[in-house]
Amino acid sequence: MAFASKDVTKHNLPTRNYFWPLKRYQDMYQRALTEPKAFWAEQATLLDWDKPWQKVLDWNPPYARWFVGGRLNASTQCVDRHFKSWRKNKVAIYWEGETGATRTLSYADLYHEVNAYAAALKKLGVGKGDRVTVYLPMIPELVLVMLACARIGAIHNVIFAGFSAQAIADRVNDSQSKIIITSTGGYRRGKILQLKEIVDEAVKMTPGVEKVAVVKYTGHDAAFNPEKDVWFADYMDSSCSYVKPESMEATDPLFILYTSGTTGKPKGILHGTGGYLLYAAKTMQWAFNPKEESIWWCTADVGWITGHSYGVYAPLALGLTSVMYEGAPDYPAMDRWWRIIEKYGVNIFYTSPTAIRMFMRNGEEWLANRDLSTLQVLGSVGEAINPEVWEWYCKYVGYENCPIVDTWWQTETGGFMIAPCVGIQSYPLKPGSATLPMPGIDPVVLDPDGNESAPGKTGFIAIRKPWPGMLLDVYGSPELYQQTYWSRFPGYYAAGDYSMKDQDGYWWLLGRADEVIKVSGHRISTAELEHAMVGHAMVAEAAVASKPDDVKGEAIVLFVTMRKDVEPSGELKKELIKHLRTSIGAVATPEEVIFVEKLPKTRSGKIMRRVLKAVASGIGIGDVTTLDDQTSVEEVVQAYEELKAAATKTVR
Repeated sequence: MAFASKDVTKHNLPTRNYFWPLKRYQDMYQRALTEPKAFWAEQATLLDWDKPWQKVLDWNPPYARWFVGGRLNASTQCVDRHFKSWRKNKVAIYWEGETGATRTLSYADLYHEVNAYAAALKKLGVGKGDRVTVYLPMIPELVLVMLACARIGAIHNVIFAGFSAQAIADRVNDSQSKIIITSTGGYRRGKILQLKEIVDEAVKMTPGVEKVAVVKYTGHDAAFNPEKDVWFADYMDSSCSYVKPESMEATDPLFILYTSGTTGKPKGILHGTGGYLLYAAKTMQWAFNPKEESIWWCTADVGWITGHSYGVYAPLALGLTSVMYEGAPDYPAMDRWWRIIEKYGVNIFYTSPTAIRMFMRNGEEWLANRDLSTLQVLGSVGEAINPEVWEWYCKYVGYENCPIVDTWWQTETGGFMIAPCVGIQSYPLKPGSATLPMPGIDPVVLDPDGNESAPGKTGFIAIRKPWPGMLLDVYGSPELYQQTYWSRFPGYYAAGDYSMKDQDGYWWLLGRADEVIKVSGHRISTAELEHAMVGHAMVAEAAVASKPDDVKGEAIVLFVTMRKDVEPSGELKKELIKHLRTSIGAVATPEEVIFVEKLPKTRSGKIMRRVLKAVASGIGIGDVTTLDDQTSVEEVVQAYEELKAAATKTVR
């Protein structure tokens, strides 16, 4: 494998931190591919096993089962073993609420609380193998409930606290959960989210739900149905100091997490215990190189896989100290996150390009009076980070002294697949590239016919070998598992992402393969167009959609938000079109440029492309009653109306 050797000091680590050739990484990577069973057996010593495994890997394509016969408990890995060590009084979680409320939980606190919550779940009739739906805001109780479920062998099904009642009902019914755990509400931008009310609507559509356990949080009066609702606190028993952890098979399910799409039935991604937990912890070590004293902050909501893997399970399995924050990044002011970093002395910061672009748009002055000098490593997740955002992140947040760990992975993969391995060996980074695969990951770029593409050519990213973090199945639908991930290219795992590997072996992720516009026979990735557009100095964000065209087949419609104090104009529109033509070519000339104040997004920061498509095509948004999105139906409709209004005011 070739590695870039030029411009190594331009963007991130000083030259003195580079080692050439990359012997340590190369040796580890090659061994993981050529001797996978021996390699992963060695890595598995990171965890405490109740019983050793009999077989490292049972590979019966497309199903992989790791550490077969081994037994352990995820709660024990994350709590008990630290409680029994010198880490007992170490801070596990610094929690900060949107209102300014704070809590500090040590590993001893976690131990006592998780046991109490596990006892309460048992009193509520929850046992091994039962599915528990969790609909809570970003409060410590969310983590405690997850770990308590793991302790008694129940399978948690966490739903982001922004989904609609219909979305909750779909997930509850599919998982056959008999209990929902929620709270009276949560806080978002100074308002109370009526979570209990949303659950009440969902319960009308979920006949299998026996109880709704409610955590008192916001203090406001929430509706209470004594026939089904219970206060979680009433089942807590302070005298119960210990619940024996269930010794689980490594291949037993740990959780279900439903993927977010745009329409149709959500897919319940089922993850196991041993392989998943090991892979999440090891990839966090390899990518971010956390130290015992590191303060880690993953800003993702726990309702998403990033929050599961790198907000809860990996950092706690490693005995780290994490920051957990409930509110919006820009509330009550644009510097809220920077204040939190300064307050807790955060060393490793992991967030999304969408958030960074928002900060870019609002100017660097919000960082000017904040001390971010404790930061040592920065991370990126959720979408490909374009070079301009990478550079800004590096300069203004990392003071040009922090490597940026750009991670590519999916809900289905359980952990990072391609990312810089700062914890193995430092090497040159390329702004916008996720760099190199994790040890044990064997990716390839395939053309539509399944042939391997040459370096520099775009295609589908596919994985040739199993890895410990991969999903067990799609819950209740093995046919969907095989059809979705294994049918496009038989023998390869492929979830539909478009990518390119350059001449140096570095990987560039280009978004979903189905997010491609075909203009006059030319296939153009929306991610490529958007990345080119935000390369313009005045553009804060860009999103691309298409509309039918009698001549071209499809025409490009560009939606842009401008940097602070930039006024849209006809001249600016011409300049943006010229920029896109220069960056990509004449085929990339947009038919329309629509200036907007904000792009329609889900609360996790993903662009609502269905809304863009509807506005660009001049059609109604259609039926949204089954919209599988983390926003409510009302929010989607509102975004559509706002965008449509902006389109009518387009500068000519």
